[in-house]
Parts: sequence; structure tokens; C-alpha cells
Amino acid sequence: MMTPFVSKSIWVLLTVAWYVIRRPHVRRSRKTPVRQSARDRREWMLLAVSLAGLGVVPFLYLATGFPVSADYRFRPLQGWFGAAAALAALTMFYLSHRELGRNWSISLDVRETHKLVTDGVYARVRHPMYTAFWLWALAQALLLPNWVAGLSGLVGFGTLYAFRVGREEKLMLDAFGNEYRAYMARTARLVPRLR
Repeated sequence: MMTPFVSKSIWVLLTVAWYVIRRPHVRRSRKTPVRQSARDRREWMLLAVSLAGLGVVPFLYLATGFPVSADYRFRPLQGWFGAAAALAALTMFYLSHRELGRNWSISLDVRETHKLVTDGVYARVRHPMYTAFWLWALAQALLLPNWVAGLSGLVGFGTLYAFRVGREEKLMLDAFGNEYRAYMARTARLVPRLR
């Protein structure tokens, strides 16, 4: 039975699972030398905005109920759709990390031994990790019946995506040139093209 408590608990489990999936990759990435980086103040600000929307604001809401004035009536069907989006997000997140391996970085980096990954989920989508984050933001909007906490993920991650994806693709073009251009021509950014 889907209740507000169950719906909110699913969001908490999504966040915990996200951390469990990512943690070994964070440790491994610290040991892999960086060849080229676009880390700057803007990049760290965008990461902070995304973290606020996908983590800080919803945790504040779950811990305190603030802002109560933005609550709306919970609908079980909405909670079930949120659970499905959460499962899809975790699946895409896991597969993205598995395929990237040592190439993964939290920021815009090219590793010393960086290879262009075009297998698995990357065969048809260039940025499945971003797809996973969009699904997380959608799940949050559906699972948390509060206009501020629910939608903060879409705003926070949406801001990061809007100001980062172009820079990331330029970094990949600089690193891989025509190989990346050909990859761009046969793939979509977020959702596989229908054929």
C-alpha cells in the first residue's frame, strides 16, 4: 500500500542506494591521475546547486516538514510512478558507473588512461548518468508531496545540466576529436532515438 510514509521512505532508500553505488567509484577515481580538467569555481557552484536540490532541500523537508505551506494532497498513484522512476534511476546509475569504470569523475575530467566508452548503456546514449539524475529528480518530484522539496531536484539538477553538458561535450571533443564527433552523430544525449 502506497502511503506518504512509504513514498518518503522510497526517496530515502533511493538516496542511500545512490551513495552505496557511487562510493567505490569515488575512492577509485582518487587513485586515477587526471590528464585534463575543467574544474573551476563555476563547476563547484553547479555541483553545489545540484546537491542542494537533490539532497539538502528534500532532507530538510523530511527532517522538519519545512516548508509545510508547500505541502499538497498525496496521491498513491503518483507515489507508485515515483517508485518506478526511482528504480529506473538506480538501474541507469549503476549501469553508467559499471561501464565507465576508472573513467568516471564527479567533475569534468579526462583521466590519464581515459578511453571513450561506447558500450553498454553508452552505445545509444552519450550521457546516461545525466539520464539517471533526471530520473532521480522526477522520482523526487513524484515521491515528495511538497512543491518546494519535490521540485527542488528538477531545478537544482536542471541548472547543473543546462550549464554543464555543453562544456562536457567540448572537453570530450578536445580529448577524442573525430572519434567523439562520430559517436555524437550516432547517439542521443539522454534518451535513445526511436528508429
